[in-house]
Amino acid sequence: MLRKYLIERREHLMRSSKDQNRLHPPLNPYARHHVETGDGHRLYVEECGNEAGLPVVFLHGGPGSCVSGLHRRFFDPARFRTILFDQRGCGQSRPFASLDNNTTDHLIADIERIRTHLGIEKWLVFGGSWGSTLGLIYGIRHRERCLGFCLRGVFLGTRAEIDWFLYEMRRFYPEAWQRFAEFLPAEERGDLLAGYRRRLQDDGAAAEAAAVHWLAYENSCATLKADLRDGSGGLALSLARIEAHYFHHECFLPNNYIFDNIAHLESTPAVVVQGRYDIICPPFTASDLVARWGSSRLVMADDSGHSAFEAGIQSRLLDGLDALYNELTT
Repeated sequence: MLRKYLIERREHLMRSSKDQNRLHPPLNPYARHHVETGDGHRLYVEECGNEAGLPVVFLHGGPGSCVSGLHRRFFDPARFRTILFDQRGCGQSRPFASLDNNTTDHLIADIERIRTHLGIEKWLVFGGSWGSTLGLIYGIRHRERCLGFCLRGVFLGTRAEIDWFLYEMRRFYPEAWQRFAEFLPAEERGDLLAGYRRRLQDDGAAAEAAAVHWLAYENSCATLKADLRDGSGGLALSLARIEAHYFHHECFLPNNYIFDNIAHLESTPAVVVQGRYDIICPPFTASDLVARWGSSRLVMADDSGHSAFEAGIQSRLLDGLDALYNELTT
């Protein structure tokens, strides 16, 4: 039932949005892989576009979301060799919604594992929201493998950002937050993360109900247009369970890790696209990041919130990819 609901909501998004006309035409992968990690996970990986093109790796959001056919359409199939994969516990990777051996360090190691598996020397890194977090950490630790970055809706994995998501977004979406909080008994609302996490770690109806409420809260705050708000970000259980797991552990990062290490990327080109009205990842975070990162450029989408599928975000991401491609190939 849950899977059917989310599939129907994704289809609704794709039918109702009229803002996707700049995306490239739909395409299918020319190769699919199942990469074993050696510690109990098997990663779903796909390649599409031009086998001889500029390699680019797509890092999806969450933590706990997944890739979709719509994500492939950001990349010009004549120019890019695009690699997309479902992170541990997500989408078509297995085991589904698993928290075992699922930390930020594991995900960074997986990106390298996929790169070497595919025989790629260097690639462009594309990521939004949690994908921007992973992309930045990957770049800090593997700068020599990164040609550049195209990032969206910057999230740095700090305690302040997690608290903002759990409590402070109610300043803008009080009714969505109220529904989110009131799913829990009154005595548990002082620690929303603990209450949700306890339910999400179980199996069965309790976990599914908590996941649907978690995802509904996040999606209610993700876009400016209400008709774009739905469950298109992946199956609810994996997103909610894995996101709560990472938030509980403060994304398995020292606080301010990215700010403290961004100098490692000083000479690497980057385009950072940010929605002016992004409530989930407010614009000042992206602005502060770019102020510390001399080779990056901030592009503000004045007509958009957080979602990559809003017209303003889409357009600026496509322009950013074009600019980086031209810079890297001429």
